[in-house]
Amino acid sequence: MTDNRNSSTTIDPAKLDRLAEVAVKVGLGLRPGQDLLLTAPSVALPLVRRIAVHAYKAGAGLVTPILSDEEVTLSRYRYGHDNSFDRAANWLYEGMAKAFSENTARLAIVGDNPMLLSSEDPSKVARASKANSMAYQPALEKIVNFDTNWNIIAYPSASWAKQVFPDDAEDVAIGKLADAIFAASRVDREDAIANWTKHNAVLRQSTDWLNGKRFRALHYTGPGTDLTIGLADGHEWEGGASTSKNGISCNANIPTEEVFTTPHCRRVYGHVVSSKPLSYQGTLIDDIAVRFEDGRIVEARASRGEEVLNKVLDTDEGARRLGEVALVPHSSPISQSGLLFFNTLFDENAASHIALGQCYSKCFINGANLTPQQIAAQGGNSSLIHIDWMIGSAQTDIDGIHADGSKEPVFRKGEWAR
Repeated sequence: MTDNRNSSTTIDPAKLDRLAEVAVKVGLGLRPGQDLLLTAPSVALPLVRRIAVHAYKAGAGLVTPILSDEEVTLSRYRYGHDNSFDRAANWLYEGMAKAFSENTARLAIVGDNPMLLSSEDPSKVARASKANSMAYQPALEKIVNFDTNWNIIAYPSASWAKQVFPDDAEDVAIGKLADAIFAASRVDREDAIANWTKHNAVLRQSTDWLNGKRFRALHYTGPGTDLTIGLADGHEWEGGASTSKNGISCNANIPTEEVFTTPHCRRVYGHVVSSKPLSYQGTLIDDIAVRFEDGRIVEARASRGEEVLNKVLDTDEGARRLGEVALVPHSSPISQSGLLFFNTLFDENAASHIALGQCYSKCFINGANLTPQQIAAQGGNSSLIHIDWMIGSAQTDIDGIHADGSKEPVFRKGEWAR
C-alpha cells in the first residue's frame, strides 16, 4: 500500500482550508447548536481537522468523526471468515439514523483508492456490499428523503491520485489531483463562497426553466442511443442548493454541475450506451449498453466488468429501474478537464447521466409530505442501490416531450438549447 503520511505536504493548505469552510457554510449550511456526523478515510485527517475548526466556529454542538482505513478494509477480505461477508454494523447505522432524526448534519469525505478491491474475491465484495446496503437503509432513507442537511466532498489521497495520474511520481500525482479537486469544487479562488452563490443561481435558472415546461418525458438520441425516459408524475427538478426538511439550505454534492429529477420507473423505453466508464467497487465497467422495456432493463452488456454489472442489476427488483435522471452540459468544467476521476462524485458532473435504483423523494412537488406509497404510485423507484452512470456527450441530443406529444429541444450536441 501507499504511504500517505506526507501526502499533505503537496496539498495547498489555504485551498484545503477553503474547501473545509465551503463544506460547512455552503455544503451543509450548518446551524448554531447543530451536531455534525462526519465520515472520512483516515488519510483525510488534515481536512477533517479543518472542518472541525470551521464547524465549531459556526456554532456546531458536537462534531463526531468516524474514520475508515484501506488496510483495515483489505484485512477483512484477506483474513475474515466467510460468513462475515453477509453481515454489517447494523448498530452503527441505526445510531446514524437516530442522529439524523435528531437533526444531526451529515458530511462524507471520499478519497479511498477506487480500485482498492479490484484484486479481491468479487463474490465477497458483492455480498459485503449488499449486507452493508441493507444495514445502511435506515440511515440512507433519512439522506435520500433530505430529512437533514448533508454534503459530500473529496480529499486527494495518494492511492486515489495514483489511479488518476499513474505515470506521475506520488507527490506530483497528489498535487495534480488536489488542484483538480479544488478547481472542480470552486475553491481555487479566494471568493469561493460568493462563487458558489453565483453558481447556484445559474443552476436555479435551469431548474426553473425545466419546472416551467412540465415535460412528460425526455428523448435521448446519439451514437448507440435512442432512449425515452418518462418523468415521474408530479416530478420536480432540483440542482445546486436545496432545502432539507429541517429548513436548512445545503449543497449536497461539492462539486456539482447537474440538474436532476425523478424518472417514472415504469415508463423508460429504448436503448442507451455509456459515454464514460463507471468505477464501481474496484471494477471499471466500460461500454455499458442496456435496453429497457416498460422501465426495466431487460438486456445489459459491457465490454469490461459485465459480470459485476449483472450482479448489481440483480441486487433487488428496483436495481433494474431508474431512480434519477440528470442533465449536465458537455462544457462543464469537469468534462473540460479531460480527467477520469474514477469517482462518481466527479465523473457524474462531466456528463448527463442516469442512476439505477433508489429515487429521491425531494424531486417531487410537495415531496416532503408524500408517503412512500404515494411516491411509488407517482413512479418513484425503490432499491438498496443508487448508482449513477454517464450517458451524455458532445453528440447527445435531448428533446422534452410535452403531454400532447409535441417535442421541444433541451440539449443539442451536449449543450443547453433553451
